[in-house]
Amino acid sequence: MSRYRYGAYQGGPDPLAPPYDVRAALDAIGDSVLEGTRPEEALRELLRRGLPGAQGRRGLDDLLREVRRRRRELRRRGRLDGTLEQVRALLDTAIGQERAALFPDPSDEARLREAELDALPSDTAQAVRRLADYDWRSDAARATYEQIKDLLRREVLDAQFQGMKQALAGQDPQALRRVKDMMAALNDMLDKDARGEHTQEDFDRFMREYGDFFPENPKNLEELVDQLARRAAAMQRLLDSLTPEQRAELAGLMDQVMRDAGLALEMTRLTDALRARRPDLAWSGQEQMTGQDPLGMGDATTALAELADLADLEAALAQDYPGARLDDIDEEAVRRALGRQAVDDLAQLRRIEAELERQGYLQRRRGGLELTPKAVRRLGETALRRVFARLSSGRQGDHDQRDAGQAGELTGSSRPWRFGDEQPLDVVRTVSNAIRRSAMEGAAPGRGVRLHVDDFEVQETERRTAAAVCLLVDLSYSMVLRGTWAAAKQTTLALHTLVTTKYPQDAIQIIGFSNYARVLHPAEMAGLDWDMVQGTNLHHALMIAGRHLDRHPDFEPIVLVVTDGEPTAHLRPDGRSLFDYPPSPETLVLTLAEVDKMTRRGASLNVFMLAEDRRLVSFVEEVARRNGGRVFAPDADRLGEYVVSDYLRVRRRRR
Repeated sequence: MSRYRYGAYQGGPDPLAPPYDVRAALDAIGDSVLEGTRPEEALRELLRRGLPGAQGRRGLDDLLREVRRRRRELRRRGRLDGTLEQVRALLDTAIGQERAALFPDPSDEARLREAELDALPSDTAQAVRRLADYDWRSDAARATYEQIKDLLRREVLDAQFQGMKQALAGQDPQALRRVKDMMAALNDMLDKDARGEHTQEDFDRFMREYGDFFPENPKNLEELVDQLARRAAAMQRLLDSLTPEQRAELAGLMDQVMRDAGLALEMTRLTDALRARRPDLAWSGQEQMTGQDPLGMGDATTALAELADLADLEAALAQDYPGARLDDIDEEAVRRALGRQAVDDLAQLRRIEAELERQGYLQRRRGGLELTPKAVRRLGETALRRVFARLSSGRQGDHDQRDAGQAGELTGSSRPWRFGDEQPLDVVRTVSNAIRRSAMEGAAPGRGVRLHVDDFEVQETERRTAAAVCLLVDLSYSMVLRGTWAAAKQTTLALHTLVTTKYPQDAIQIIGFSNYARVLHPAEMAGLDWDMVQGTNLHHALMIAGRHLDRHPDFEPIVLVVTDGEPTAHLRPDGRSLFDYPPSPETLVLTLAEVDKMTRRGASLNVFMLAEDRRLVSFVEEVARRNGGRVFAPDADRLGEYVVSDYLRVRRRRR
């Protein structure tokens, strides 16, 4: 029999995992919105911390920490002057070997050679250049000097083409000739592409012949250019990061080895072409490497290229620039830096954002992110559940009973069902009607009871009068300073949801006011933000509320005001707002005049104070005296409970 072994799936995300539940993400965003955050900021916060309960899935902050840890590790890897140090050590060895061969020779020629060695410049590059034509007496010294040239040739080319060091090992002249041919073919291909004549077939032919020089296995010319340009820019930053003396020595050595190998012209052509095609890369700048081990040019260039990639990735993961989106994050850069698991984590975060938009909870408008009416309804339900959760279970009033009817309290009587009725069915009388009808029609016993449309009866309920509801919410900057803004937003959403779902016959209008007042629509309320302006224009808000009540003359008027300050602005006849602090007599007179109009309409103004300033207390006491409404001073976290309870109390009283 065949035997099988099973283990965890390693090919990426689990293909048998349950479908992604976008509601959890929406609820997490909703929690932040109800705390006063704008939807766009709430989504960004969710993406930063990851979805609660999504085991094994990291947020952007987790990936960002990993990137920063990786950058610290790279900086501690070693020093950038490793190649220069190796050349100096080999040069000292070659000179020592040559001196050892000259010392036993008593001739004047030997002394002249020693004097020539003594006169070598301290600059390593100049010393190596001066010894290029030197006739070595010691075979060991000559071999050491050849090691210097071979080391430089391999390190310089490895800095430009990753993996070239291994390709040129052994000082094979044919290998160097092949490098020259590759660079010439590469430059020709770039020139051809600049003229618009390049084809994918040209690239494929180039890779068939020289693909072993490019271990990253690019798929097209653009990928190859990107790889080469990143390394070329990193090599330039390597030079910039050295001291001026080190930079001059290493540049001199690089120039000399390229000239000796006959590659100087092709290397210059390639570097110029790469700069022209990728000017967006960091072609200058310094990196601080703090390690103790010396790094060769190839390894140092690789480290600096990785550091540049990590810096770009860090900026993309931070998402702190205007219009930032997860699509800006390069998935390939994430894979190179952090591995496959990080790519899966990023894909999960992208799925959150995409699913919220696809399923109709989020929409982008005018470059920003907004909650749709569908999301606002769910958010309002959450706000209402929070409010009802705070109401005492033993307290009389309406609660979140999903099996309750929507047409009022039962009277105990019933009537025949009519098309369009939403009252609950009277099951006993409906079945009784069916039985009596069946008996009168002479139905055979044992055949059961068949219901007919005329058999149905519904339970009668009390008729509920419709109400015109106005909630006036202070949007001034002081609401944020006092920490009451989040409670006001949650209360607004909860009351709107309660009225539109439980009492659909009521007409509700939410009015926000600061220096001016305006009607707030449901989709706007979730993303509602405070106004950083001066003025609490209750006068304008009462005018708008009055027009709403006048449009519903047969409705019971309910006016609720949430504020943390006395009126400091009013609307002038020309439509402009006038601010004054302390409040001008004109502002108070005009505002109280609107209060008197509300009184004549029969509307009581119930005011919910979120502060206890002397001026505010004095003003609301005058409103209560003139209008007969009530004054509440709840804590901010109980505002929703107070407002919803008061609305329900008024409705029960006027039913």
